[in-house]
Amino acid sequence: MTKKDKSKKYINPYLGGVLLGLVLIAANFISGRGLGASGAVKSSVVTVVDAVAPSHVESSDFYSSYKETHPTPMKSWLVFEVLGMIVGGFISGTIAGRLKLKVEHNPRITSRRRLLFALGGGILFGLGSQIGRGCTSGSALSGMAIFSVGGIVTMMAIFATAFAFARLFRKNWV
Repeated sequence: MTKKDKSKKYINPYLGGVLLGLVLIAANFISGRGLGASGAVKSSVVTVVDAVAPSHVESSDFYSSYKETHPTPMKSWLVFEVLGMIVGGFISGTIAGRLKLKVEHNPRITSRRRLLFALGGGILFGLGSQIGRGCTSGSALSGMAIFSVGGIVTMMAIFATAFAFARLFRKNWV
């Protein structure tokens, strides 16, 4: 196997899906809740804003109500879940020989454009996860795992939207 072939070595998607399902079942069994990432981001934002501008946290309904229900936001299990995903990603990338500091993109676009689209997508995703009361992991995967109609509808909406916009944005990645 050449070095180039090794850099594109990924886990079998069916095996990955089964492993993700087992992690989801384990999370429900151990903690009584499913997976999600947007809660960790919210905990981090509230912690940073509270450290920088505590008076703003007290005067804002959003921040103050979150602080009341989550007195130590960085001790949320979701924060540790996301940290585990980051560490696991670095370990996986190292083992597979894919850990490199580079921007992958279509040769017809620049790295800057790729990064701007990724940033814009991340911002839209973050706003959507707040409006929808959770990210795809929490709303769709965890919701579907407990046969929630909302989780099924969310997953259908995610895939329908991705399918509708794929042709428009595909040239930025492939």
